[in-house]
Amino acid sequence: MAPHAPYTVGDKTFTKILTFAEQLDLPIHIHLHETEDEIRQSLHSHGLRPVERLHNLGLLGPNFIAVHAVHLTSDEIALLARQGCHVAHCPSSNLKLASGIAPVAQMLDAGINIGIGTDGAASNNSLDLFGEMRLAALLAKGASGQPETAPAHDVLRMATLNGAKALGLGHLIGSLEPGKAADMIALNLSTLETLPCYDIASHLVYAAGREQVSHVWVNGELLLEDRKLVTLDTQELKGKAAYWQARISG
Repeated sequence: MAPHAPYTVGDKTFTKILTFAEQLDLPIHIHLHETEDEIRQSLHSHGLRPVERLHNLGLLGPNFIAVHAVHLTSDEIALLARQGCHVAHCPSSNLKLASGIAPVAQMLDAGINIGIGTDGAASNNSLDLFGEMRLAALLAKGASGQPETAPAHDVLRMATLNGAKALGLGHLIGSLEPGKAADMIALNLSTLETLPCYDIASHLVYAAGREQVSHVWVNGELLLEDRKLVTLDTQELKGKAAYWQARISG
């Protein structure tokens, strides 16, 4: 269930969403505390900060995913942690929209499960998860003043297993284990740009990019082979992109 944000959804609709989510055992994914203006609007309209409002409505819990979570107090971080909530961290979007820098170090210290997201193309452009990993790791270090914050292995987990856990799909995806879906990518790290390689996780976060991805499998099905799409027609996709570019810009 994906209601947009507290400032675009009313209490009655939130109550219905909570009912459906509980009946269908689905997570609730919502943009939350993305900007300071959002919080000011909530205080003016409801007399509450958005997190407190959603908590009072019963939405916070292990099936709740807070997207952005930039402007949080220490008490709100503790509340999200106690309720078992998850956070989708979108560093590029937060910077492009001047929303701010999420308190990743504090959330990690509180034990909140953080996955990495991109938000939409309008506030991200490239939607490159490798770029998001790198930026997430660097921002967390710069904001906390601690170079050991968000080490590469932890950030790689954010981009894989943590996201799967937030979606309630950790038993199916997010890591390579017997019984799980064979969702995999292969990277070519033998190019000059990625040599030498001493630590694979560090390389994936700080040096490699999507241009190094050579193969992609989803549930065992090969979709990208030697950087060539297997099931999609590249020329057709380019044609559609050109068509919509002309429609939108015209």
